[in-house]
Amino acid sequence: MIDDLLRDESIREDLALLRGPSANAGESSEEVLARVAWSVVTEPGDGVAGALVAEMGASAAWQTLVQGLMGGLLTPRQGGRAFREGVARWRPRISATGVGSALRDAARLGARLLLPGDDAWPEPLGDLGAHTPFVLWVRGEVSALRTTERVGIVGARAATSYGEQVASEIAGDLAATGVAVISGGAYGIDGAAHRAALGVGGTTVAVLAGGVDRAYPQGHRDLLQRIAEAGAVVSEVPCGTAPTKWRFLSRNRLIAALGDATVVVEAGWRSGSLNTAGHAATLGRPLGAVPGPVTSPASAGCHRLLREYDARCVTTAEEVRELWRPSTNATSLVPRDSPEHTRLLDAMSARTAWDADEVARRSGISPASVRALLGVLELEGSVQRTEHGWKRRTSGERQG
Repeated sequence: MIDDLLRDESIREDLALLRGPSANAGESSEEVLARVAWSVVTEPGDGVAGALVAEMGASAAWQTLVQGLMGGLLTPRQGGRAFREGVARWRPRISATGVGSALRDAARLGARLLLPGDDAWPEPLGDLGAHTPFVLWVRGEVSALRTTERVGIVGARAATSYGEQVASEIAGDLAATGVAVISGGAYGIDGAAHRAALGVGGTTVAVLAGGVDRAYPQGHRDLLQRIAEAGAVVSEVPCGTAPTKWRFLSRNRLIAALGDATVVVEAGWRSGSLNTAGHAATLGRPLGAVPGPVTSPASAGCHRLLREYDARCVTTAEEVRELWRPSTNATSLVPRDSPEHTRLLDAMSARTAWDADEVARRSGISPASVRALLGVLELEGSVQRTEHGWKRRTSGERQG
């Protein structure tokens, strides 16, 4: 099938239009088409397909799939139960027509096709491992995905005026200082965050659950167009794909992975935003939550994050920045971009004190390194020693 597509001159022309100047020149056309094919036949986040592609490369993995369909000989690993179940899932979608349509529709829209290894590919997505997207379809400026700092801001669709105001203030202040605002393009908190970023001339990225040609919700058609003009509208599924409940849940992992931190502004007890927060926690990304009135159901999910997930309480853009730049208000004796510095502070609580061994267990850093870092961080005012162990200092405590 791949060979047939490569012989089609219109397909080659569409590929040239879609790839653009940021494309990895070393990537073969066979590999590009194979990745597109995998994005067509699989659902987002298919770990079986992702592991196969990571192990073999997209083109070789595709040939393995074709062999499986033809009953060819497979190695024990490739022919295992997970692979056989995957073949059963993918079989109904395999067609040259589907891949060709994906390319033609995207080219007609003026979209771009990004692959891992391209200059504009956002490297943090690699933290998703086998669940990393095969490709990204992008409307707008692909450079928006490689800004120096990015934050995911999510929350309830049925947001209150309080939630929308806070989201607007935080997103606007961050975007005005060069931080790209990542969200899902939905009503409520998402829309407020996008609009605020656009309002200050900042960068914002909408990650969709359906194709980038499908405005969802319809009421945000104009907003998504504005985002595409000033930032980027992104999806891992081809044009024409409908947004569905499970695709929204899978899309959330991209928002969490793209951001240096994730902030939940308003969320009900079972809000989909908690799913995004869960992905952020799994990826080791800093997590912030905005508190609300204790009587408000719209903030029950945020309070749950603060209580059960050790999310940081944030109320301003400066406090949000501290999620990934904890030393903003102190002269740092440890490099701010040090992985150990970030991991140690992220693993610590501002409410509960732990001894150095427990901090080591939670951070995954050796006990000896933890003890050395704690001493330095205590000197700069980021942590404090109590009779029960070590705690992270809040920004107010550091200033005081």
